[in-house]
Amino acid sequence: MTQALSLNPRTTALVMIDLQHGIVSRPIAPHAGAQVVANAKTLADALRAKGGTVVWVRVLLNDLLAMPADAPTRAPDAPAAPAIASELVPEIGAQDGDVVVSKRQWGAFYGTDLEQQLRRRGIDTIVIGGIATNFGVESTARAAFDQGFKLVFVEDATSALNEEMHRFTFEKLFRHMGHVRSTQEALAALA
Repeated sequence: MTQALSLNPRTTALVMIDLQHGIVSRPIAPHAGAQVVANAKTLADALRAKGGTVVWVRVLLNDLLAMPADAPTRAPDAPAAPAIASELVPEIGAQDGDVVVSKRQWGAFYGTDLEQQLRRRGIDTIVIGGIATNFGVESTARAAFDQGFKLVFVEDATSALNEEMHRFTFEKLFRHMGHVRSTQEALAALA
């Protein structure tokens, strides 16, 4: 049974991960990039209208930490990404009062001012989504959880490299870290 959820807009931040040109257009599942972006915009508009905080996180693709790995996410000899690849897509409808965080690794807390931005605003709850579920979103969520933030994972405002990775993370991990809700359920919790 799903627990009733109520979100105080003044202490809640929407944190959306990597909704940028170089990532949104990639093949992902189970939700298309355009759907994730549309749901993120709907959530951002609703939370912003109620006085909440909206945070857009982008990864600087050419500065992304690359460590030796059996299956690297980027080939060592890959050409540099064009500058626009690291820019947020305009369809999210970012506003002047929104916070934009630039990161250089999967998680949005390490080496950025994200925690300071949230704490200064009195944020105790993070509504989170973005691309990819088990890379940037999961890494950011784990750090937020470790720092004592309450978490709401928006399933249809998040997507992964494939459906299996997405489902596993939502069913086996996120349910233990916070609340899993749809965009509509998250919007209803703000009412």
